[in-house]
Amino acid sequence: MRLVVFGLPLLVVILNWLWPLPLPLAAKMLGSVLVIVAALYHYWSRLSSGSVFAPEFPRPFVVLFNWGFGAILFLTLFQIALDFGALVFALAEWQPVHISASAREAIGGLAGVLAAVSVANALRVPPVKDVTITIRGLPKVFDGYRLLQLSDMHISRLFPAKWAAAMVERANAADADMIVVTGDFIDGSVEMRREDVAPLARLRACDGVLAIPGNHEYFFNYSNWMQHLSGLGFHMLLNDHAVVTKGQDQLVVVGVTDRSAPGHGQPGPDLEEALKGSPDGAPVILLDHQPGDARVSAEYGVALQLSGHTHGGMILGLDRLVARGNNGFVSGRYSVGNMTLYVSNGTGLWPGFALRLGRPSEITCFHLRTEES
Repeated sequence: MRLVVFGLPLLVVILNWLWPLPLPLAAKMLGSVLVIVAALYHYWSRLSSGSVFAPEFPRPFVVLFNWGFGAILFLTLFQIALDFGALVFALAEWQPVHISASAREAIGGLAGVLAAVSVANALRVPPVKDVTITIRGLPKVFDGYRLLQLSDMHISRLFPAKWAAAMVERANAADADMIVVTGDFIDGSVEMRREDVAPLARLRACDGVLAIPGNHEYFFNYSNWMQHLSGLGFHMLLNDHAVVTKGQDQLVVVGVTDRSAPGHGQPGPDLEEALKGSPDGAPVILLDHQPGDARVSAEYGVALQLSGHTHGGMILGLDRLVARGNNGFVSGRYSVGNMTLYVSNGTGLWPGFALRLGRPSEITCFHLRTEES
């Protein structure tokens, strides 16, 4: 399957797009080499760091690799569509299949532009997106409570300290009552990312900065990262909860570990354990990196679940495939029984596929409202 996924684009782009162009043989050979180098981006990433998830190249190279990878993806789709259209026309007119050089050049230019736009969309520091959520049973004293979610920052060579510092400044400017991070802080070990994650220590909210791990924390010595993130000021909720108290009223924030944890010898998500000792009758907000178990969460009486992981599907069309891998949940707000699920598109993006088109990154500020408001 992997051979088909990665081999088909190479065959389409090199044999069906590049070689029919009226170019010198040397130019075609050079172009073929560049296409192969770009297509093997994840192989080079593994060579650079030992992990496909952490390309340890200078940032301009990571940007260029993502552009090339995206251009190959778009060009493959456009060339297949062009071939199909030319075949249909030829059959209708009963004449040989013909695709002009200008048509090939046009789709090549369009693929390059779309890839550039997609990478630029991925690299931005996202704006704050305001979302109002009505919570049944929310005490009046919490009406208007502001909860800011960061998710899937993937701090790396692509999203380094400068990006993290700008993101922190924008998050703090929202002046939220609480900040939560729903996993995938990083790509790389503590030694690789120590300087890049340092700006996260400046996140500020009056009721604290709470967080859970995502699946990527387990790829890079989970225990080291939990210790380091705690040292940066994050209250890590590992199958645990925190209680916000205002007068006689309370709000419970629960966090669970990632469903991939058992595969790395760590405790998996346990919502029942996380809720133990929480006050009866208080509304529950759940932080769960992956949204796939939302229907189970709703059965536990959770009022609001905040998740990430999907990156919103990254590209329109591709988001439908991502949804299928997450029980239908991929981007934005969903009603799941009496629970509201919100799936963030992510604040950053995995540097191995840093493309966004129609699925923008976000810093999300939730304004909680009582049912009567």
